[in-house]
Amino acid sequence: MSLTSAIKSNPKVKKFVHWLLIPHRQARPRLWVRLFVNPFIHKKGKGAVIRFNTRMDVFPFKNFTLGSNSIIEDFATINNGVGDVMIGNNTSIGLSNVIIGPVKLGNYVMLAQNIVVSGLNHTYADVTMPPRVQKVVTGQIIVEDNVWIGANSVITAGVTIGKHAVIGGGSVVTKDVPSYCVAVGNPARVIKKYNFETGSWQKV
Repeated sequence: MSLTSAIKSNPKVKKFVHWLLIPHRQARPRLWVRLFVNPFIHKKGKGAVIRFNTRMDVFPFKNFTLGSNSIIEDFATINNGVGDVMIGNNTSIGLSNVIIGPVKLGNYVMLAQNIVVSGLNHTYADVTMPPRVQKVVTGQIIVEDNVWIGANSVITAGVTIGKHAVIGGGSVVTKDVPSYCVAVGNPARVIKKYNFETGSWQKV
């Protein structure tokens, strides 16, 4: 049995290790984890930049990668506590973005400002308990290569956005968006699709 499996199989040990990594009732790793553990576990590509004012809530028990020449701008928050966050090459995470795993962003993805990409949800079925203390559920978000997401958009859990798609500013994406499409609105819907025969974007 691996060390990780042994920890997970013993509730008391698991609780203690969790306390060592994360202060009680917080979602941010302790300073010693950020300084002395994460830099040796998580992968950061050549030329990648994480701005000083970025909040990196990344933990050693889940994956985080930032590809070559990618950038995470100031006031963004990255959290891999409940799922891996994998960011490709030449990808930009704009000012004040929130990325909560499980999320996979491809290459040359462009996120504007104030975007939420969250693979996490709280259940609310039990009305005798606050949603905050109910079970957490996750859904993998995949954003393929060359996607542009406009400012103030929300990408919800379980969504896949296809290659070279464009999401209009302020959109709420609750369903998959095919490749080479433009989607806008709340909930977002496809309004244009690229026609390779005519070489132009056409209304749907």
